[in-house]
Amino acid sequence: MIRIAVVGLGKMGLSHQSIINAHPGVKLAAICDRTGYVLDVLNKYTGVPTFSDFDAMLREVELDAIIIATPSGMHGPMVKAALDKNIHVFCEKPFNLNAEEARELAILADEKKLVNQVGYHYRFVGTFQEVKRLLDAGVIGDISHVLAEAYGPVVMRPKGSTWRSQRDAGGGCLYDYAAHPINLVNWYLGMPYGVGGSVLNSIFSKETDDEVFGSLYFEGGQSCQVSVNWSDESYRKMSAKISIWGSAGRIIADRQEMQVYLRDTAKIPEGYLQGWNVRNITELTEEVWFYVRGEEYSAQLDYFVKCIEEKQLDNVNSFSNAAMTDKVIEMMIADAAKGASVTGDKAVPITRERRKGFFPFLSAN
Repeated sequence: MIRIAVVGLGKMGLSHQSIINAHPGVKLAAICDRTGYVLDVLNKYTGVPTFSDFDAMLREVELDAIIIATPSGMHGPMVKAALDKNIHVFCEKPFNLNAEEARELAILADEKKLVNQVGYHYRFVGTFQEVKRLLDAGVIGDISHVLAEAYGPVVMRPKGSTWRSQRDAGGGCLYDYAAHPINLVNWYLGMPYGVGGSVLNSIFSKETDDEVFGSLYFEGGQSCQVSVNWSDESYRKMSAKISIWGSAGRIIADRQEMQVYLRDTAKIPEGYLQGWNVRNITELTEEVWFYVRGEEYSAQLDYFVKCIEEKQLDNVNSFSNAAMTDKVIEMMIADAAKGASVTGDKAVPITRERRKGFFPFLSAN
């Protein structure tokens, strides 16, 4: 039986607490939060030891693993303290607001041979998993471009903001929202060598961005446009979407379904046909033992537990993978701070004679 503690009892922390408390291979050994009322209620109805002091919990409770779901700015020190006590760590996303610190924690976890995972739950959504399988099989040929989107009604007024829209606590839309589609792109294409055209706009928030736009560039010639807005009330809840163009087809996927178009040059996999194919989330999702909010939340924690049981260190959502996303975010912040890379007075006109030299795939006419 794996002894696990949950730290941080906000929306995600309570979800994790409910899920992990129902897991047949886990004993919920402790919970930690700063809110006394929440601790009193959980202690009364669950009997689980409660703590308001994180360090005291680590000293007084024997733990095999920990789930950290505190505000993002608190992740680094807590993860480090847990690793130093040889405790396996599941940390909510974004992993860290400092990419170098994220890299150092990833190295430490690997050196100590501890299971480490970050809560990018979209990697456990059936549609996005199927995208990964098709791409790895080369079904749509050589990828040329990706459009990564996420929209939703999170910050809808200037006042009454939460820690998520505070620069040092949550990091704003880029860290809290755009991190999801960026992380999926990292999963599919790896680490970009550069970024460009990054725009971070504030709509309602005073300290942080509410919408994010930019381009990622990869060594293989692929590009990705990121388009994210968490102040969009035309969406009832968060909606992430990935569109991928390849030489032999196209894939469009969100939380509900995936659409796949395969040309006659595509490697047609079993269950697919040339032309348009539609796969629904219900046929791509494996059943879980306990449901809260979505199967992917239970699936990711079950995966974490199994990695501990089986001593499987090559985690699909490891600190190293999450640190890659943190680095991309820092690159976009630096790029946005520079402003426009080319302005009207610096643009160089391309004559008809020079045009073909600049763009060999275009005619000189």
